[in-house]
Amino acid sequence: MYQRILVPIDGSTTATRGLDEAVALARLTHARLRLLCVLDVLTFASGFEPAATYVADVVPLMKQAGVELLAAAKLRAAAAGVEADSVLVERVGARIAEIVAEQALEWKADLVVVGTHGRRGIGRALLGSDAEQILRCAPVPVLLVRSAPAPA
Repeated sequence: MYQRILVPIDGSTTATRGLDEAVALARLTHARLRLLCVLDVLTFASGFEPAATYVADVVPLMKQAGVELLAAAKLRAAAAGVEADSVLVERVGARIAEIVAEQALEWKADLVVVGTHGRRGIGRALLGSDAEQILRCAPVPVLLVRSAPAPA
């Protein structure tokens, strides 16, 4: 069964559902988790701020937020009795799915657990799907965890 489960997280409720499913699965199989946070350091660059300001002010704040996110996720796993470590990766140019696949290979993961919105049609076409790209790129099985349906 699964012994090494990679869990990409970004702080969204969808990612948290994926984390919770990974924690539950890890408890059942006595697996270890690796929590992965990928920072897209260019996401918030507007092009109007000087590069030095962005690198000196914004990027450290993003890193700190990533560290805090991973620490909170580790506590969540520990509260359930699941051992977890974490990795923070800065993304510059690579797609998130490529980084997840690379981390899965490096760590020798048995499974990747990813939260997904489950968008269809035009929403998926316009917004794309990191989960779908991970599914296509991952060198190991991927468990997609749908977000809770929106209240009607």
